[in-house]
Amino acid sequence: MKRLVLSLLLALLSFGAAQGEPVTIGSKVDTEGSVLAQIMRLMLESNGIEVVDRSGFGTTSVVREALLAGEIDMYPEYTGTALTFFPDAGLDEDLATRPDELYETLRELDAENGVTYLGRSPANNTWAIAVPQALADEHGLESMADLADYINEGGAFRLAASQEFVDRPDALPAFEATYGFNVSGDQLVILAGGNTTQTVTAAANGTDGVNAAMAYGTDGIIGALGMVTLSDPENAVAIYQPFPAVRTEVVEAYPQLPEILDPVFAALDEATLQELNGRVAVDGENPADVAQDFLTGAGFLE
Repeated sequence: MKRLVLSLLLALLSFGAAQGEPVTIGSKVDTEGSVLAQIMRLMLESNGIEVVDRSGFGTTSVVREALLAGEIDMYPEYTGTALTFFPDAGLDEDLATRPDELYETLRELDAENGVTYLGRSPANNTWAIAVPQALADEHGLESMADLADYINEGGAFRLAASQEFVDRPDALPAFEATYGFNVSGDQLVILAGGNTTQTVTAAANGTDGVNAAMAYGTDGIIGALGMVTLSDPENAVAIYQPFPAVRTEVVEAYPQLPEILDPVFAALDEATLQELNGRVAVDGENPADVAQDFLTGAGFLE
């Protein structure tokens, strides 16, 4: 009996210690990732959970590996990106365009890796290519199909992008394969870090002849700089709905996490994210201040 009581006491102490440990939040090196990480941080802290802020941690592969290794405990991920984590799962090719099934399928698969997906945002921050409004008007560029025709007919084209956008099969290669065009090496300007603020600004300013940019669907800088994103009518690229990816051990230690974060992410529609991202990328505001204003205005924080 004494042994049983001692075992129960040790188990309770162990759980309490785990629950009292700080939660390390990471993010990728982009504007939206920083904003989402700060939203997550503020919500956890307001609920009495100590946080270690490691936002801007690295690229997708770096942040993913850090999560699996336990170097960070959570970070904002996207459904379309998570799909690339399971190349051998035998998933339907068009799964990426079915948001509900995509999320549920990936959630079940990643649970086997000790990763829990919390509630997702309704916004779709998918890969896109943006061009100056003036170029779009002059050549009738509204969709990726229009851009393919423009490039194949010899139109001047130079794209600012990250190495990840150029290399990932679900990014530029997917656009090229679906719409039948090819971007040569001398038509690319690779910018380190993958920050779309840099790529869109380069295209808006015509830096080094750049007249197109890697962008995201919720980029706040696009309209402010006179740019426009081209539509993807063939759904060449996956749906990218953001959600917190969390180590399952951390969710078990803090079972209140879904209750804390799910309503917040449900409130982050595309227009809201564009506005928040624009305040950081265009107006130069601090992501933490922008996150605080959103949470206060939406009634999540006092």
